[in-house]
Amino acid sequence: MTGATGNIGGRVLAALTDTGAEVRAFARDPRGLPGGVAGDLSHPDTLVPALRGVDRVFLVWPGIPVQPRVVELIAEHARQVVYLSADVADLADGEQPSSFHQEIERQIRGTGLDWTFLRAIDFATNTLAWAPQIRRGVVELPYGRAARSLIHERDIAEVAAHVLTTEGHHGGKYVLTGPESIQQAELVRTIGEAIGREVRWRELAPEVALERFTEAWGDRAFAAARLAAWKSFVETPERVTDTVTRLLGRPARDFRTWAAEHAGDFR
Repeated sequence: MTGATGNIGGRVLAALTDTGAEVRAFARDPRGLPGGVAGDLSHPDTLVPALRGVDRVFLVWPGIPVQPRVVELIAEHARQVVYLSADVADLADGEQPSSFHQEIERQIRGTGLDWTFLRAIDFATNTLAWAPQIRRGVVELPYGRAARSLIHERDIAEVAAHVLTTEGHHGGKYVLTGPESIQQAELVRTIGEAIGREVRWRELAPEVALERFTEAWGDRAFAAARLAAWKSFVETPERVTDTVTRLLGRPARDFRTWAAEHAGDFR
């Protein structure tokens, strides 16, 4: 599996280990990881030692340009790939800011691999970016009434482990969400409750947010697309699916649970 040291990949690694599966972790620094193999997806040939004798692959793509050779190598060695994608991959080119997901999905579909795409709506862990403002007691962002259906990373991990260790998932495009859509201002209040402090939402003008996000992310088009999505969620809440329940036989964890588990990250 790739991405074993990340927020999601680390949870997938733990979930797979809990099933008793034999796991080989591929990472730049694999020290302490089971079956650890050192490598970097930006240098695809370093993946070869990790793939020898492997049957199934969990693929997380890091923030680097797409490397077609990576998918080719996986197809040469494994029979199944589970790719952590996003719920934008079916859109036409130019309609969404994460087109690399679309490209990687296209490459995977062009192989003889059994494939499953885990299309996560948005991660609850992304709210960790608010931590500095949470500590100051005020979160200043636009579109406080935008309703989001953020998913707990443990739910993604347990779905991934389930798909990797059971049959019948070839061709699945599983859209993963939390159990409800919650307005962003309410997400902030929920984090405040988890840390035992009042935290307020202060509405920020979208044009000001665009400049701040562009400076922080270095990509004006991506910043504009993210703000446009938030604006749309004011009128039409981010959708909620029952995928986690259908696959795991239990409801997805709610944001209050996530906030309680991560309270220390905001203090």
